[in-house]
Amino acid sequence: MAEDSWLVVGLGNPGAQYEATRHNVGQMALDVLAERVGGKFSSHKTGARIAEGRIRPGGPKLILAKSNGYMNTSGGPVSALAKYFGLPADRVIAIHDELDLPFDSIKLKQGGGHGGHNGLRDIAKALGTPDYFRVRVGIGRPPGRQDPADFVLKPFGTAERAALGVLLEDAADATEMLVDDGLLNAQQRYHGRSAS
Repeated sequence: MAEDSWLVVGLGNPGAQYEATRHNVGQMALDVLAERVGGKFSSHKTGARIAEGRIRPGGPKLILAKSNGYMNTSGGPVSALAKYFGLPADRVIAIHDELDLPFDSIKLKQGGGHGGHNGLRDIAKALGTPDYFRVRVGIGRPPGRQDPADFVLKPFGTAERAALGVLLEDAADATEMLVDDGLLNAQQRYHGRSAS
């Protein structure tokens, strides 16, 4: 196992029609991380596109991954990448959209349930454990009686888009802090505050 390597997976769906949707906020945050570490995404035999780089010279290595498949089949590529790079579940971080958090907030955790999120469910099943890390990016609940399944596949609203850049930077910061300083420090920094 590469001692200082982490597999960071941005959850989302493939294709231009999903790129700007709430469900793809994990992949958007991954793009921010890729830019920071100077990584370019390229195809990998595990059914994902990956980019690699270090947080800083001599710092931890991030293997950033986007599955080529849909959100609810994220587990296969994540498990294959973890095996390929020799990384246990506690070196895997999933960045994902979270309906149960207000927009503009970020929370981190290790393990626990999937809260109805099919991407997380599939990753836990494929890894054989739910004990990977999650960077939960709040997208809020749908207005009125809108079906959550429809809501997550819609683009962000105008006001949300104005704040989205900061939220994605915060998600990238939270991921780096989790890797650098551990879960507890990252939780203390990000829980109980909004990103704005």
